[in-house]
Amino acid sequence: MSQLPVIFKRELGSYFATPLAYVFTLIFLVLSGVFSFYLGGFYERGQADLVPFFSFHTWLYLFLIPAIAMRLWAEERKSGSIELLMTLPITRFEAVTGKFLAAWVFAGLALLLTFPMVITVNYLGQPDNGAIITGYFGSWLLAGAFLAIGSCMSALAKNQVVAFILAVSVCFLFIVSGLPMVLDAFAWAPQWLVDAVASLSILIRFDSLSKGVIDLRDLLYFVTLIIAWLMATAIVVDLKKAA
Repeated sequence: MSQLPVIFKRELGSYFATPLAYVFTLIFLVLSGVFSFYLGGFYERGQADLVPFFSFHTWLYLFLIPAIAMRLWAEERKSGSIELLMTLPITRFEAVTGKFLAAWVFAGLALLLTFPMVITVNYLGQPDNGAIITGYFGSWLLAGAFLAIGSCMSALAKNQVVAFILAVSVCFLFIVSGLPMVLDAFAWAPQWLVDAVASLSILIRFDSLSKGVIDLRDLLYFVTLIIAWLMATAIVVDLKKAA
């Protein structure tokens, strides 16, 4: 019998057993509102959509999501509880996936608490709610991608602060890989390499989804990214256990 639900419930419950869940949710909600209304010009734009809301999610998640992910494995290793976890009748897949899904669902719950934004934009006009739903889905996929990266970095580091810094650094590289200033640095490289670097950009992929544009290539990108980093997490956990 799969132990995945057990790991999932254990991990999700641990978030709400500490102030972390409430602090994260409060910071996310406050910053989302501040960025949308003040920096994004929510009212000044004169358009009934949530583009200003979603446009800042990449940068919000850059710091907030690694803060969630840093504890996934680093805390287990520091406290020594990872040895106990590995002796339980669970597979590496169940442990890695259960921890990740708990963090992803928690991030999704925080995202759902921004529903007053949807009510506000519908009160002010007649938005394309299909595009808004797509934007929310894209934001959740973005959080999942950052969490998968953070999970691997947490498995690499014993210290949560180190795990946080590593996760932020790697996520930042995925964000800026498609920006002109980065691509200009590859002017010497063949076009296929430049295109490969640009295709890694999370910012470009999320930008389409945040505007309600569903492209199978973007969905495949996020799914592949999540699976690849979770597989890397499992490998790192195995290597650390062997060490």
